[in-house]
Amino acid sequence: MDNSVIVSDIGKCFGHGNHKVRALDGVSLQVKRGELFGLIGPDGAGKTTLFRIVASLMLPDCGHAEVEGFDTVAQYREIRKIIGYMPGRFSLYQDLSVEENLKFFATLFGSDIKKSYPGIQPIYRYLEPFKKRKAGKLSGGMKQKLALCCALIHDPKVLLLDEPTTGVDPVSRKEFWEMLGLLQDKGITVIASTPYMNEAMRCHRVCLLQNGKVVGCDSPENIRRAFPFKVLSVKSAEMFRLLEELRRYPGCHACYPFGAYHHFYCKQGSVQADTLQQFLENQGYTDIKIKESEPTIEDCFMDLMSQGGKDGN
Repeated sequence: MDNSVIVSDIGKCFGHGNHKVRALDGVSLQVKRGELFGLIGPDGAGKTTLFRIVASLMLPDCGHAEVEGFDTVAQYREIRKIIGYMPGRFSLYQDLSVEENLKFFATLFGSDIKKSYPGIQPIYRYLEPFKKRKAGKLSGGMKQKLALCCALIHDPKVLLLDEPTTGVDPVSRKEFWEMLGLLQDKGITVIASTPYMNEAMRCHRVCLLQNGKVVGCDSPENIRRAFPFKVLSVKSAEMFRLLEELRRYPGCHACYPFGAYHHFYCKQGSVQADTLQQFLENQGYTDIKIKESEPTIEDCFMDLMSQGGKDGN
């Protein structure tokens, strides 16, 4: 499968003099044609900056990027004809109706709703009963669907989605990712950033960004399988004090809150559940529950992020 998007050693700084902030620092990645590719990382990791460079909306300080063989700097006009871009913030015209927004964006790309309807019909069918409603009056989930329709109205080859489901209810999030699955059948390359790990699991591959650097890139399942530590889920009646106690325990690689439990990472064979339980009981903890757990994608990302924060790899 050929590469649809190629990013090579991209760097980008903001600010001047002693106040410069490095948003991207030597980022390289390749996205295959027809792939659903995820960008994962905390706020400030550089995800939005990377999207804007790939979309030809921002110039990199160094390195280069290509979309379907076109250079994002020298051939930006060609790129803008073949990409659809959904920014993180709803950016459509709030005073225009659903139908008017679609007509406007179709006109910008030299198309029309009738011509493009087959491509957006699976998504637009949710919106059609509200086509006369102003975009500003739509719910969060409906705004999301409208923005996706507008991004697809010209039948793009590459779709860029910057945290498209943030702030949207769980049902709408699920529907949205099911729609992205339909786009896969059409061979559209989709690059999406998301803060939700269950959404990251839907991607063919994910790239983790931390402090403007790539700290991991592989399929979610391969990342999970490569996790080198045994995971113990631990909880007691005093969860706050327990976290610091576990982090000081010999053999602890790291420990993080995880729902009702703390996830305790230890080298294989270095810590036994019954030994840890006896230790905690001796420290006065009560209602202790310890169980061995399979590492989740969240565990892997937490560990990769801590490594990226320490050494910048």
